[in-house]
Order: sequence, then C-alpha cells, then structure tokens
Amino acid sequence: MTSPHKAAAGRRPKQGDGSQAKQEQLDTFTSDNAALLTTNQGLQIPDNHNSLRAGVRGPTLLEDFILREKITHFDHERIPERAVHARGSAAHGYFEVYKSMSQFTAAEFLQDPAVKTPVFVRFSTVAGSRGSADTVRDVRGFAVKFYTQQGNYDLVGNNIPVFFIQDAMKFPDLVHAVKPEPHHEMPQAASAHDTFWDFASLMPETTHMLMWAMSDRAIPRSLRMMEGFGVHTFRFINARGESHFVKFHWKPKLGIHGLAWDEAQKIAGKDADFHRRDLWEAIEAGDFPEWELGVQMIPQDKEHAFGFDLLDPTKLIPEEMVPVQRIGRMVLNRNPDNFFAETEQVAFHPGHVVPGIDFSNDPLLQGRLFSYTDTQISRLGGANFHELPINKGVCPFHNFQRDGMHRQTIARGQVAYEPNSLGDGKEFRVDGASAGFQSFPEALEPPKVRRRSPSFDDHFTQARLFFNSQTAPEKEHIIAAFRFELSKVEVPAVRQRMVDNLAHVDEKLARRVAEVLGIKPPDAKAAAGRAGFREHRFTMPIDESPALSMADTGGGSVKTRKVAILVADGIDSASLKVIREGIEQAGAQCKVVGPRLGTIASASKRQLEVDVTFVNTPSVMFDAVLVPAGAEGVRALAQNGDAVHFVLEAYKHCKAICTVGEGVQLLASLGIGEDPKAAPAGVVVAPTPVTNLGDATAAHQVAQDFVAAIAKHRHWDRANVDAVPA
Repeated sequence: MTSPHKAAAGRRPKQGDGSQAKQEQLDTFTSDNAALLTTNQGLQIPDNHNSLRAGVRGPTLLEDFILREKITHFDHERIPERAVHARGSAAHGYFEVYKSMSQFTAAEFLQDPAVKTPVFVRFSTVAGSRGSADTVRDVRGFAVKFYTQQGNYDLVGNNIPVFFIQDAMKFPDLVHAVKPEPHHEMPQAASAHDTFWDFASLMPETTHMLMWAMSDRAIPRSLRMMEGFGVHTFRFINARGESHFVKFHWKPKLGIHGLAWDEAQKIAGKDADFHRRDLWEAIEAGDFPEWELGVQMIPQDKEHAFGFDLLDPTKLIPEEMVPVQRIGRMVLNRNPDNFFAETEQVAFHPGHVVPGIDFSNDPLLQGRLFSYTDTQISRLGGANFHELPINKGVCPFHNFQRDGMHRQTIARGQVAYEPNSLGDGKEFRVDGASAGFQSFPEALEPPKVRRRSPSFDDHFTQARLFFNSQTAPEKEHIIAAFRFELSKVEVPAVRQRMVDNLAHVDEKLARRVAEVLGIKPPDAKAAAGRAGFREHRFTMPIDESPALSMADTGGGSVKTRKVAILVADGIDSASLKVIREGIEQAGAQCKVVGPRLGTIASASKRQLEVDVTFVNTPSVMFDAVLVPAGAEGVRALAQNGDAVHFVLEAYKHCKAICTVGEGVQLLASLGIGEDPKAAPAGVVVAPTPVTNLGDATAAHQVAQDFVAAIAKHRHWDRANVDAVPA
C-alpha cells in the first residue's frame, strides 16, 4: 500500500527548467542506494575515517567543515522524548467502514465501504521513558491517525476506557506523582511508590481507573490483543446539524488477553521489547492485526438519562445500557520504514478532527486540546511539525501560515494574508462559509466558575461495577496487584488512606488488601471524613457487566499463539509430527526448544532442527508447551534443570500444557499422574501407551484437545499454582 506521504508527493505540480529532474533525484535518493558518500549539501566526502589535521600527528583543524557537520548532526539526532507515552511502537494500515454512517455523521471516511482510508497507529506505555520495558504495569496508549480526504483525523485513546482524573488542571500533578520521584529518579516505569499512591489516596476520583490499572488490562499479552478506547465523549454531527454523543471502542479480533504478573516481570528482564517485537514479527509474517471500530451513540436529548455524567472521563457507559455498534475494521499490514522518522516523529492531537466529528465539554478533553499542540511545538522544534512526512495529510491544503523552524513548503507569490485581491485578481475572503468544519451550536450556562458539577461526585459506583464484573481469578489478580503496589509504599499513613478508600468499593476487597500491609483494618468512616472526599452514589440499573471482564474472549481462536515443543535426544517424533500439524493447522505457531541449537536425534534417529534453547527463549515467551513422548528424550529433559523449570514455570503461569506418554514425568513433582481424568485445568495428558499414538486418529484428537486448551488463553482457576517452585 502506498504510504500517505508518498501519495501526497505523487501529486506534486510539474516543474520546468530542470527542477523536475532535481526533484526526481531528491525523491529517489536514500542512504541505502547511494554509490557515493556526501555531506548534507551533496559534496562528495573523500575520506570518512580521518579528520583534517595539522600534520599526521597534529591537532584537528577547526576548518574541517565535513567533520563539524557530521558531529553536529550526531549531537542533535535525539529530540526530547514525550513527557508521557514516550515508549512506543507503531504500524501502517487501513480502515474501512462497513456501511454509510451518514445518518449520524458527515465524516467522509465513514461513508463509503469501498474506500480504504490509510492509518498510522502508535501504541505506547504512559509512565516509562523510551528505554523502559514493554511489560510494566501501566496504561497503554492507542492512537490512530486517519489520513482522510478531508484532513487528518486523530483518535487519541488508551486501552482503558476511563481516566484517573476529571479535569486537565490535575494532569501535571498526576504525571508528576506517577513518574520517578524527583530526588532520586526512581522507580522507572512503575506506579508502586509513595508519591503516586499519596496522590491517589487523596484523590478519590482515581478509584475507578485504579481498579482497571490493577487488573490484567494493565499487563496485556500483546498489543494485538488489547482493546482501545477514545476515553472521552465526542460528538457525531450529521449533514443536518443533528448531534449524537459518541464513545469510541477498538475491539481486537484476537480477543483480550493478559499476562500473569510474575510472567510480566520476568519478560521485562528477558526481552524488554516483548510487545514491540511481537507486533513487528506478526506483521512481517503476514498475520496482520485487526480491530473493529465500535461506537456507543447517545442522542443529544438523552444526555442526562444515565444518572452519571457523560462528560466525566472517570465514567464509562456499560455496554448493557448502550450496546457497541461495530461500524468498521482496521487492519495493520505494514511496519514503519524508519522508527525515528515515523514512530518517534508522529504527532497526534485530539483536536485534529474532520467535519462530522466534534468535541464535548469534557474538562479533561478541553485541556488536552491545548496541551497537545504545545507539546508538539516543543518536542518537534516548532509549529511546522505537520509538514513532517508521517504527519502530512493526503488531502490538498492551503493557508497563509508562513516560515518558522523546519518549514518545508515553498510558498509562492506575494500574498500571505486574507482577505486579499492580489492572488489571482479576484477578492478572496473566508467569512461565514457554510462548508468545512462547523462546531455544534451548544448553549452554554452562565456564570463562569472554577468549580465542578455535582454530577461528577460519584467516585465508587462504577469502580464497584467493574470489580463485581470480574471472574473470581480476575478479582484475585486485582487484590494481589493492590497488595504488591501498596507494599512498596513506605509511609503507613498512605497505605491506610488507600485501603480506607477501597472500602467504599468493596469491603472484602479492602480487607483482603489490608491484611498483608501492616496497617489497621479499612475504615470507611475515616475516608469519608477527609477533606476533598465527596460521597455521592447513583443507582446503576445493573450490578455486573460481562463486557468488563477479559474472560472467554477471542472466539476460540489460537491464531498466532506461540507453542513451545520441548525436545532432547531420544524423543518420539512419530506422534509429534501429527500433533504439531494439528496445532499449526489451527493457526498457532510452533517452535522447537532444546538444550542447544542445531539438531537433535529422535528415537527413530530422525534429525530435528532446534529453533531456540531453554535459556535464550524461556517459557515466558510462549503461550503453551508440548512435551513429546520418548523414554530416553524425556529422561534427558528431566535431568536438565532449565527444561524442568521451563515446564513448571509455564504451569505456574496457567498456560496450556500437553504431555504425551512419558512426557508426563516432567510434571511428576506436582503430583500429576498419567490419568487424563485427573489432569489439572489446561493440562492435556495424552493416552498411553505411546504406541497408541501411532494411530493418526488418536494423535489428531490429542491435538484438538490441546488447541481447545490453548484457546482458553489461561487457566486461571488452576489450583495451588503458588506452591510451584518456578
């Protein structure tokens, strides 16, 4: 697919007097295909190894302009990283709408199912720096740039539908609190420290978001397996000027899946680029990630029909109250050509909208409309950041903005103002035209005040709804996350304030969290008596919302899941071949993991190629484990501590495991026998004796059972995993 900036370049006006040839030369030149090495001005460099000296052993001369250009450019290669969302990865793709949305919006890219709108998507963590790890517990950014024929539209969101705060006035405080503490710059990319929880415990409006952040949503298995949300309430405006409030959702085709917390921490040390690598490799392999765009639409006259305020960014609309309509799909099918030029220099802005999409009065959104422009000017060196190729639109544009740092457009003529009559001899004036972007003519309420609406006061009802909607294992993960985070807080009073707040969500939750923190039992009355604490509860028509749980998503697909096949000399390859074929036919990817690279010899003396080793690609990099049969091979695996740890760790992280014949011996230390009926959740024990699997039908059934176990993603209800020594 042609990139947006290349498509725009293809419409460049024809040039004469040799300038066309010059432009073609500039367009085709890259550092990869150049036969000569030159300066930035095109001067051929005769020697790229030695600076100009006064004699072969003398000092370097200041006049060496080639050296100075090279060093100066190197010195300025880095731009300031983003204050938040610094660590990111991205991809190109396209969006196509399923049917015309003209009834609700005039946005052209939401009208014609035959049109594929180019997109560029950047995923990111929020708190860490560019050098932090991918699998930290954090909110993930999910920002989509649509290159539409009406201009660029940026849907700037997160993987969580609500936010910590209600007003942009508190955003600098939130970020300062969650970032490394300023006196020693620790901890990196983590919220488990005093300043964050001090802030959160004094701001009850953070409670709903904290429930999400302490859930498995904050440690996704893959960027390809997480939802995205616009967070704020926006507007759809149709051609008749009619308004609907709208919430945006991205629904991943692969389902919503998370990591185990212990696993996430280990991956951070084993492969800090885990999510980035997973996205890149999937696209390179042709397993293009796909999401459906969903919307929740509320007519203008139903704005106050829910009991909670649609403008409050700490609230969501339960899908049981307003179903999500899936209106289109997005496919990411091309990796960036250059990380810096695209992923790092892309500039998103929630104020980049197109006709048919407008803002609400969400006070957090209103502040972001200022903040993003200010940030891009500082980070990218000036107001012309929109001219960078990755940010440039595919539609024609015309205005009288001029000059400034990094200006690339060469404006012609004497006119740089409006109205004018000197451009083409006619009067040019833009004054009250009906075309173009039109803000919704909303009536505003006086007076000007620095105060929040009482409708923003309820901080706990939706936090309670979220907790009630989780499965039992998911609730345990939330409790464990609060315990871990608050155990890192050194000031007991902060720990106490936080569990007192949690008592307003769920008394049992608060008590369970407090048990291991060396503080008093939670006291809801103490919390209610603190300054700034506002208790106001509305009545939710539902007690639970299944859509808020990550359980049973993905539709039974195992596409792109990674399965480790453990091998050593002497394993049985006869049954392995049939089982592996069944796994791969279902869409999963198998890797042979052994004690060394090269080949191993099976029991039948067949040579099997080893892809990776137990050490360089541990169990945390896989979704499931297969241990083949073969007495000699299994005996060798059982004597290899790395192999035993590999299996036990996968078991501890509740992954699907299949053992064939003697392979069950690797789980013997857990008391798991050969009886398939006695196997724990997610463990497939193939029938014995092994010779039975010489029957392809029996082996095929084992593969089917294993695929079904992998499709569950994790078997979080597996008993006694805490006792596993891994």
